[in-house]
Amino acid sequence: MKRPGPVLVADRFADLRLRLLELLSDLAEGDWLLPTAAPRWSVKDIALHLLGGDIGLLSRCRDGFNPSVQPIRQYGDLVALINRLNDEWVGAARRISPRVLCELLAHTGPLVEAYFVSLDPFEIGQPVNWAGPEPAPVWLDIAREFTERWHHQQQIRDATGRPALYDRYFLAPVFDTFARALPYNFRDIVAVNRTVIKLDITGDAGGSWFLQRDQSTWELLADTDDVPATIVGIPQDTAWRLFTKGIGTDQARQQATIIGDSTLASPLFSTVAVIA
Repeated sequence: MKRPGPVLVADRFADLRLRLLELLSDLAEGDWLLPTAAPRWSVKDIALHLLGGDIGLLSRCRDGFNPSVQPIRQYGDLVALINRLNDEWVGAARRISPRVLCELLAHTGPLVEAYFVSLDPFEIGQPVNWAGPEPAPVWLDIAREFTERWHHQQQIRDATGRPALYDRYFLAPVFDTFARALPYNFRDIVAVNRTVIKLDITGDAGGSWFLQRDQSTWELLADTDDVPATIVGIPQDTAWRLFTKGIGTDQARQQATIIGDSTLASPLFSTVAVIA
């Protein structure tokens, strides 16, 4: 039995930002207005959202600036708050030109990267809500930020017909981070002790993860000697869309292969690793 190690990506944000700026600099005027997989958001809106994420993180986390908001009592309140803040920011920021937007992203990116590098990744910080309500190690929150930036850039690439950013250097840690959502998502699934479910994400950036039942919880493993009761294979192009609400459950199942007890596979297809 082998547990997965931490996902340490603080040194990869600069390369990811460089790819984003190269992508945005190549867009034609009409490309900025193209619709994306994000409901109600154009290509430009997603880029504005990424800028807002940088500014919010620097203000809230680096500078400790927390304007008064209503207390968060349950997960639904958090989702509603994030959706409202996102809509308010994007709506107001649409007056920013694409050139200024790119200049601002080039400025905020290094500040965010320097902040991440300054942190101790093994300290315990705030919860990563889609992985559970308990405080999480800082490295998981940083990795979550990496997946946020990667998947929104990929949505822009999809919308504008640009090549996918499926380099293993970028996408493998995204999948390794997304897999941390599985134990929490399976928390209500009862099974015999030591039942194993295997997830295979196929493709150059893919990998394998195991969920093993341990008494009353599910544990994420990188390897186990126990034979899986269920093996789910998902192509990488489908997997990232599934975890980010970019594809429907039924469509994802049609593109997957399931060996063994298919009932144990069902919660996997409702797993998401984004909040809103």
